[in-house]
Amino acid sequence: MRTTFRDGDDMVRVLATLASPHRLRVVAALSRRRNYVSQLARELGISRALLQAHLRKLEAAGLVSAHLEISSDGKAMKFYELAPFALDLTPETIAAAVLTLSAGDDAVQPNGEKGSPS
Repeated sequence: MRTTFRDGDDMVRVLATLASPHRLRVVAALSRRRNYVSQLARELGISRALLQAHLRKLEAAGLVSAHLEISSDGKAMKFYELAPFALDLTPETIAAAVLTLSAGDDAVQPNGEKGSPS
């Protein structure tokens, strides 16, 4: 079960991934049961293309995993399920993560500003 962030960049990536209403709905739906793209898209009322974009982001953040299965009629179906996670987000974990953020124009500085420190 994932319970910690690897570093500050991982924290930013995971939190940014979860900062989408569509992706939160995907996580909620997958918390009930694993599902394949077409069925999940119907349940959520969004296009398969949009759902797949959100699933790719969730998978890249390590929050979901995908498994290809062959149905009884020979059709390939990609099933998604949640990766177990319970993230520890406290002022202390944030302070520690900030110390490991990558440098660069998009990096978040300890003062909360983006960009290089002045």
